[in-house]
Amino acid sequence: MKKLTFISCLLLSGCLAGAMAANKKQPIYKDAKAPIEERVNDLVSRMTLEEKVQQLNQYTLGRNNNENNRGEEVKKIPATLGSLIYFDEDANLRNEAQRKAMEESRLGIPILFGYDVIHGFRTIYPISLGQACSWNPQLVEQACTVAAQEARMSGVDWTFSPMIDVARDGRWGRVAEGYGEDPYTNAVFGVASIKGYQGEDMSDSKRVAACLKHYIGYGASEAGRDYVYTEISNQTLWDTYIPPYEAGVKAGAATLMSSFNDISGTPGSANHYTMTEILKNRWKHDGFVVSDWSAVPQLIDQGHAADRKEAARLAFNAGLEMDMMGHCYDRHMAKLVEEGKISMQLVDDAVKRVLRIKFRLGLFDNPYTPTSTEKERFLLPQSLAIAEKLAEETIVLLKNENKVLPLANGDKPTIAVMGPLVQNSAELLGAWYGHGHAEDVLPIKKALDAEFAGKAKLIYTEGCGFDGNDTSKFSEALAVARKADVILLCMGEKKKWSGENASRSIIELPAIQEEFIAEMKKAGKPIVLVLANGRPLGLSKVEPLCDAIVEMWQPGVPGGKPLAGVLSGRVNPSGKLSITFPRSTGQIPIYYNQRKTARPQSGKYQDIPSSPLYEFGYGLSYTTFNYGNINLPKETIRRGEKLVMEIPVTNVGKRDGAEVVHWFISDPFSTITRPCKELKHFEKQLIKAGETHIFRFEIDPMRNLGFVNANGEHFLENGEYYVIVKDQKVKFTVID
Repeated sequence: MKKLTFISCLLLSGCLAGAMAANKKQPIYKDAKAPIEERVNDLVSRMTLEEKVQQLNQYTLGRNNNENNRGEEVKKIPATLGSLIYFDEDANLRNEAQRKAMEESRLGIPILFGYDVIHGFRTIYPISLGQACSWNPQLVEQACTVAAQEARMSGVDWTFSPMIDVARDGRWGRVAEGYGEDPYTNAVFGVASIKGYQGEDMSDSKRVAACLKHYIGYGASEAGRDYVYTEISNQTLWDTYIPPYEAGVKAGAATLMSSFNDISGTPGSANHYTMTEILKNRWKHDGFVVSDWSAVPQLIDQGHAADRKEAARLAFNAGLEMDMMGHCYDRHMAKLVEEGKISMQLVDDAVKRVLRIKFRLGLFDNPYTPTSTEKERFLLPQSLAIAEKLAEETIVLLKNENKVLPLANGDKPTIAVMGPLVQNSAELLGAWYGHGHAEDVLPIKKALDAEFAGKAKLIYTEGCGFDGNDTSKFSEALAVARKADVILLCMGEKKKWSGENASRSIIELPAIQEEFIAEMKKAGKPIVLVLANGRPLGLSKVEPLCDAIVEMWQPGVPGGKPLAGVLSGRVNPSGKLSITFPRSTGQIPIYYNQRKTARPQSGKYQDIPSSPLYEFGYGLSYTTFNYGNINLPKETIRRGEKLVMEIPVTNVGKRDGAEVVHWFISDPFSTITRPCKELKHFEKQLIKAGETHIFRFEIDPMRNLGFVNANGEHFLENGEYYVIVKDQKVKFTVID
């Protein structure tokens, strides 16, 4: 018995020794059970300077779709590279590149694959500007979850989204990519997007890392011209442009992208104050900052750096960890470290930030993406349902004189359907349409045919193009219009008229479209104007000619179906504008939360009203909502108290409808002057005909009434405040 025990002990000792030896052979960074920070630190301690530098660079993969070149593409990629922008739409090429990194590099560090998934990967949903008009962040979160699932299953781990640039100039093409003119709105939808992309755990096989862009103030580009200088005081930086980013970082956004613009003399991609002092030191962000495409060498064009080597030093020391397609870090960083111009400590910190995101994505433990068919990844029924619902809620009814809409309420009308968008699917995708295919988009014509089958007679003619000066089809279109009971004109912009590098000097419809609308007015029939566009438009010339105007934005793959539902009345429009529509381009900038003027009765335009054509938050419905009085429980509150305000809203019409209630606050007198009013809360609810819903706003004085100074310090002053809902305003006082 004793002999057996002795032998057992020997065997046990041997096993333990073997296990210990095995553990010694496996580095901590390869231990899936070890804490992430331990794995990060262990890996960095093993890396050479060259390996560290490579982690801070991003190249591209998959731009050449020729199958014969795939092997050559992978061969050109360094096995130690940090990241690739992945342009393909399945995982095969990605896995080839990843295998090279895992098997041919000394340490087997996985590559991070990124891509611009802005408003969908293959299931394209409405442009972000339209999404904000839904005032439904939960629905936007669901759409981003769809995008994450499609992207991750296709080999993409990281999206360069959401864009949360506050944008108030419709001439800037990238206004289409963000959530409009209001800081709070951008913050709410930005957080919703992050939740949709990242979920609770980024290592989930259907989630991706998010990237807040463009940090910061890019939307303030002078005259709406892309990439140009921005003059932003520290006060405006903090009270207007920073709030969405602060909210996004606090919500756990994995990464940020630096902006192209020069911010009051210091470019965003070399700005130590924004990228290090604020982001890292104040907010304690532990992810990394990636440049925009070739933004580091563009410091030379901006007059900030003399050459690429200096650009690398300035950008990196300012807090920019990853160089996207700039070839400044890979060529010059090692030498800068040797010269003592970049510290090894800063390099280690940057590499840790990149590796930390890779570990959180689970790439070290699951570096490869399982292959799947397009049918398994794309255009799933539930994904299409979300896209369609979101597109329905983005539609804004701007005008409806004499209740010309919905159509086909009574006898079967004859509807003349015209315009360049009637049968054009591709342009409905909008800018930054990922891997969207035009054939996946339901054309307006097909949607109308299905929607109005047996309810109306539809006659079609194009009439005019998007632009140009060809009026040869005008007379034929006018003859068709005279045979109809109502004229439906589908006008707007091509998808590439907005987005990056798509600035426009005027934001009115092209002259040919305006001329065509005026020509159709001669038919003497009601005109319904449908707009699909990527920016607010100046409609002063055509608005008086139209009986109804429907803003459908660029809806993505749902195409014309949501529009058809609104036109028929199957869908009750509930969208409200997230950006102001000016009367003309000359009114820009015009936005709801401007500061007060020195002479309220003066300073007006002499040739047009100074008010916008359609203001922020505007949108009509097919039903009528009556607002009761705001219930103010008490007129004085202490700084540490909370105050709940309520307002009843009753649907007094005959249709069920969703209503959005916007709660604004106003501080009439402040040490630092404030906007006339500031959005602090919104809520959207479906209210059935005849029913009432109580909308509530819980006010935390510091959070909802406070402001921020030029140093980013939040403060709350005692005194009078107002809460504003629609045309109601109630006053209360804050005391110690």
